[in-house]
Amino acid sequence: MAMQAGSETLRARRRFRSIYWVMQFVRMTLLLALAPTVGRAQAPASGTIPPSRSPSPTATTPALPVYRTFTPGMSYRAFVERARALADSDVLRCQTSPHTAQVMECGVVIRGPRDAARFYLSAHFIEGNADVVAFYDSAGFGDKRGVPLVDRTKKELTGLFGRPRPVGKSGWEWRYGQRAVRFSWRGRGTARWVSVTLTDRDVMDRISAYVTPPVRRKS
Repeated sequence: MAMQAGSETLRARRRFRSIYWVMQFVRMTLLLALAPTVGRAQAPASGTIPPSRSPSPTATTPALPVYRTFTPGMSYRAFVERARALADSDVLRCQTSPHTAQVMECGVVIRGPRDAARFYLSAHFIEGNADVVAFYDSAGFGDKRGVPLVDRTKKELTGLFGRPRPVGKSGWEWRYGQRAVRFSWRGRGTARWVSVTLTDRDVMDRISAYVTPPVRRKS
């Protein structure tokens, strides 16, 4: 039974991890305009905040990566408080899964707390904690800040997290046990799309409780 539960968790993690990366670059194509309105979902109500659950303690816990005051695995309440404080003439909007209120996604356009850089901030929550927190930025065709945008972000991230581990031709990653920071960029002509994603695998594994296992056909 333990081996079966473990395999189901692994399948769920792989399935949803691939969805997250697809969602990243779909959003980045929309960021050419970086519209001030990020969605038409319901704004979070004070009475509908799902309870957060602290990650399981481990014998040796690596330092928690922090990017622009956000961390992987952070609680929904902490995310809402920080996102609203940084919102750039925008309203934080959240939408729960059609199947369960324990799975939710939120998004808002923000200004960086130090340099006033503009991002689309998105987070995905499972049982009140963020398994994914992502920042998106872009420079459109003919925008001279495209190449400097990538270079500046690389310099910022190496200053914060040190030497990265290359991921493919256009990605970097820093690992902190079950947590990670990933930087991805894409380019076409003078246009550039970048994302910085914080992930927590311990929280991500909780999704297996909300995934319906495939029906096995009798042979």
